[in-house]
Amino acid sequence: MNAQQLLPEPDDRADVEGRIAVVGMAGRFPKADSVDALWELLAAGTEAVSRFSAEELRTDGVAESEYTHPRYVPAKGVLDDVAGFDSTLFGYGALEASVIDPQQRVFLETAWAALEDAGCDPDRAAGPIGVYAGSLLSTYLIHNLLPRTDLREKLGVPLLFQGNQPDQLAARAAYKLNLRGPAVSVQTACSTSLVAVHLAVQSLLSQECDMALAGGVTVTVPHRSGYLPVEGGIESADGHCKPYGANAAGTVFGNGAGVVVLKRLADALADGDRVHAVILGSAVNNDGADKAGYTAPSVSGQSAVIREALSVADVAPRSIGYVEGHGTATPIGDPIEVEALTAAYRAADDRPDAAPGAWCGLGSVKSNLGHLDTAAGITGFIKAVQALRHGRIPASLHVDAAEPGVGLSGSPFFVPTDLTDWPVTDGPRRAAVSAFGIGGTNAHVILEQAPATADAPAGASPAGAPADVPVALPLSARTSTALDSVAGRLADHLAAHPELALADVARTLRDGRRRL
Repeated sequence: MNAQQLLPEPDDRADVEGRIAVVGMAGRFPKADSVDALWELLAAGTEAVSRFSAEELRTDGVAESEYTHPRYVPAKGVLDDVAGFDSTLFGYGALEASVIDPQQRVFLETAWAALEDAGCDPDRAAGPIGVYAGSLLSTYLIHNLLPRTDLREKLGVPLLFQGNQPDQLAARAAYKLNLRGPAVSVQTACSTSLVAVHLAVQSLLSQECDMALAGGVTVTVPHRSGYLPVEGGIESADGHCKPYGANAAGTVFGNGAGVVVLKRLADALADGDRVHAVILGSAVNNDGADKAGYTAPSVSGQSAVIREALSVADVAPRSIGYVEGHGTATPIGDPIEVEALTAAYRAADDRPDAAPGAWCGLGSVKSNLGHLDTAAGITGFIKAVQALRHGRIPASLHVDAAEPGVGLSGSPFFVPTDLTDWPVTDGPRRAAVSAFGIGGTNAHVILEQAPATADAPAGASPAGAPADVPVALPLSARTSTALDSVAGRLADHLAAHPELALADVARTLRDGRRRL
């Protein structure tokens, strides 16, 4: 594709100034091992929270005294093959890899996949690449490593801690992926990965780096496990997460990872990159002391961060067709979130005299996957990007349209209960994403669908390109086994997308993949 065709006209320079392109995405989620598989799961309205038998719980190390309790809920969103790791690809020996937190292993692989989706080889990148990301406290260290006296004696406790400290996540990725920009591990509880997106955006706008990875990961062990809900707690007694529903009664936790690759929009267009979506603006704040307690949410804090993001993006609330909310389905959290959203949207409404009624969809990916904690914000962000790309808004599960949740009646928001078409009408599709962390760190991001010329599938051929010309497809891997796997995945992808031009695919394989 001719990059000159993608450059905006001089009169449109304001349309790219201060805007950030999403040029790569990757993720692993419960029952979905990629961002495309996630979209298929969401579009189908599938719940991906797993239920476990007593045998599965016992095998994974859950104590019998726990899973036999009458109120124990054997439910969690889990990943496939959480123990698997391509240690050879990243230059680790078997023993060293085995004592690294699975969160950090999964994040490395996901970041690698996101860079490949962006067509970026860091070794040949012209400018610095940053990384902003976060993970949970390592339960692997607590349950699997520290009890092992043989490992403590052989490797020493400092090495065990080094492979499992959350503050090493970004630095490890920078080292293994050769990223020379800022490497910052973020820790703001369940808003972590959306805060990471905001920080990456700010780093790009201040010219600290020319590309940035942002995301988060949560992997807790025992992997197959449930929980014992307590009276007045935040966990669901029936193992379902029902955000914004009248019967919302708690959340369900799960494991997952997501990474996006960001770039200044002007640079992405000039380089001919595929753009998944555009970030128009973002904001982060904290509730301060204006709330009932440390773990309680705040209407004023959440409303303020939403208003600030709208102001930075310089868009009217009525131009936003969908909000991917925090939506933990707790009886206190959801009504406060809806009240804060409503207050922010009413205050910024450019058409206050318009007919009342709901115009904006509101949903939460937690209804499908459960609460992925430090990976929750980036998962909601990826869902919103996919909705913009596909022009459809997925259903939010476990909600009765005839019985809206607390605060929704008379608000600008409705909860879609079916997969809904999202046509382009008066302007480009726009979405917003919220994440609110325990402790009060709030994040809100405003997204817009990609410019039409920048949203073509990677490898798509421009009109008039020659067809049926023999093309060599260069592949590279660390081992012969990995090479066979790469070749198989490429063959499957080409079979699924016969419209791709092989010359463009070859160029991406040559220039956008690391030479191994």
